[in-house]
Amino acid sequence: MSATLYDKLGGQPTIEKIVDDLHKRILADNTLKPFFANTDMAKQRAHQIAFFSLIFEGPKQYTGRPMDKTHTGMSLQEPHFDAIANHLTEAMAVGGASAEDTKAALDRVSSLKGAILNK
Repeated sequence: MSATLYDKLGGQPTIEKIVDDLHKRILADNTLKPFFANTDMAKQRAHQIAFFSLIFEGPKQYTGRPMDKTHTGMSLQEPHFDAIANHLTEAMAVGGASAEDTKAALDRVSSLKGAILNK
C-alpha cells in the first residue's frame, strides 16, 4: 500500500505548520488581506487544516461547507487564486515538502479552482 500525500507531507504536524505559514503570508499580502478582515482566523485555521487533511487523503475531519458555498459572494478572481496558490507553494517549501508532493498538493487545490472562484 502506497503512502498518501498526507503521510508523505508528514501528517497533522506538518499540515498545521503549512497552514500557519500560509495564513501569515496571506495576511501580509495586501491583495488578499481584505478577504479575511472579518474572519476568525483561529476558526479558519481549524477549517483549513481539516480541509487540507481531507483533500490530501488524511483523516476525514472537514465539516465545513463545499467550496462553492464557502466562497459565494466573495468575488474572488483568478489573480487571487494564483496568489494563494503561490503562497501555499512557498509555505509547503518551508514545511519541508518535496517538489513532487507540492505539485501533487497544488494539483488537488487547483482541481477546486472553479468552485472556489464560483465559475
